[in-house]
Amino acid sequence: MFAAVCCAAPVGNAISAYVALKTGAQDDGGIAEGGSAANIPPRMLTAYKKAVQHVGKYVPKCQGMRWPILAGIAKVESNHAIGHNITDNGGITPKIYGVLLNGSGANRNTTAFPDTDGGKWDGTATGERAVGPFQFLPSTWASVAKDANTDGRADPHNADDAALGAAIYLCAGGRDLAQRSQLKTAILQYNHSGAYVANVLGWIDQYTAAAKDPDLKNVTGKVRTVIEAALSQRGVPYAWGGGNAQGPSYGICCSPSGRSGADIKGFDCSGLTAYAYARAGIQLPRTAAAQAGVGRRIPAHLGTGALAPGDLVFYADAPGRDATIYHVGIYVGGARMVDAARPGTVVRLDAVDAMPGYAGGARPW
Repeated sequence: MFAAVCCAAPVGNAISAYVALKTGAQDDGGIAEGGSAANIPPRMLTAYKKAVQHVGKYVPKCQGMRWPILAGIAKVESNHAIGHNITDNGGITPKIYGVLLNGSGANRNTTAFPDTDGGKWDGTATGERAVGPFQFLPSTWASVAKDANTDGRADPHNADDAALGAAIYLCAGGRDLAQRSQLKTAILQYNHSGAYVANVLGWIDQYTAAAKDPDLKNVTGKVRTVIEAALSQRGVPYAWGGGNAQGPSYGICCSPSGRSGADIKGFDCSGLTAYAYARAGIQLPRTAAAQAGVGRRIPAHLGTGALAPGDLVFYADAPGRDATIYHVGIYVGGARMVDAARPGTVVRLDAVDAMPGYAGGARPW
C-alpha cells in the first residue's frame, strides 16, 4: 500500500512532489485541535480517554496510562474501526474479526488456536479469531472483560469495553507505562514482535507529540505570527492542491495515489505554509520544493537540532536534491511541526520525525 503525501506540483512535475511511504501503516492518523484526532472517529477517541480515567479502579498501581497508548494499539490493530459504524453507546457494526487461527499459514497464521468461546465473540466454534477494535482473542478477553459502558454486557465489539480491557491488559502487574522499557514490555505482551512494538511506539509518539500545544512563551514577532496562524488552522481538512496566501481553498485532482482535493476546502502542505507566512508579510512560492529556495537554508547534516521555531522543515525522496522535496512543515520547537500531512488527514501538530527523508530547513526572515 502506498500513500501520496503533501503538496501538489505543476502537472508536468507531479512525480517529484510525493513520496511512497515506507509502510502502509502511516497513511493516516494524527491529532487536531483540542485533542480530537484526524481519522480517529470521535467516539473511539472518547472510548480511549474514558478507559484512561477508569483503569485505576481495576489496576490501582498502574501508572502512566494515557490515551495515545491505546490509540497506538488500536491504530495498528483495527485502524480505529474506521469504516465501521460506532453508536453513541460504543457498539461497532459490522463487527471486526481477524483471520481464523487454524495454522493454515495464510496471513502469517502458523499456530492453531482451539475454540474457547463456542463462537460467542468470534462467530465460529471451529477455532479462534481475534475480535473487536483491539483484536482480543476470546480467551484473553475473558481475563480482562469489563462493562465500561454499563449496559450489562462486557463486549469486545464495544468501543468502551474494548478500550478499558486493553488498558487493563497493558497495565498488568501495575506497570509504570511512563517508563519506556515498561511500555515496550506491555506492547510485547500484546504482540510478541519487535516490528509490532516499533510500529505501535511510532504511533504513540506521534499522538503524544501532537496532543500538546507548543510552548510559545519566548516566541515573538513574525515568528509568533507565523506559528499562531498555522496553529489556528488545526482541524482544517487536507486538500491536494488546496490553500494559498489568502486561506483554505478547494484543491485539484488528483494526487499520485488518485486522491482528489477538488471537493475539499482546505490546505496541502505548501498551501498551509504560504498562508501562515503571508500573515507575517512573507510571500512564499506555491510548492514545497520551491519554498526550499527562500531565505537561509539549514542543511540536513546539521540535524533537526539546528531548527528554530518558525523555520520551514523539508522532506525529500532524495535528501540533498531539493527537486525531490515532497513535504514541508513549520517548526514550532520541541521536535514538532505544524503541517498538512497527507490526504485523509487535517492540519495538525506532528513529530518532526513523522516523515521520512529529512532534508533540512529554511529560515525565510
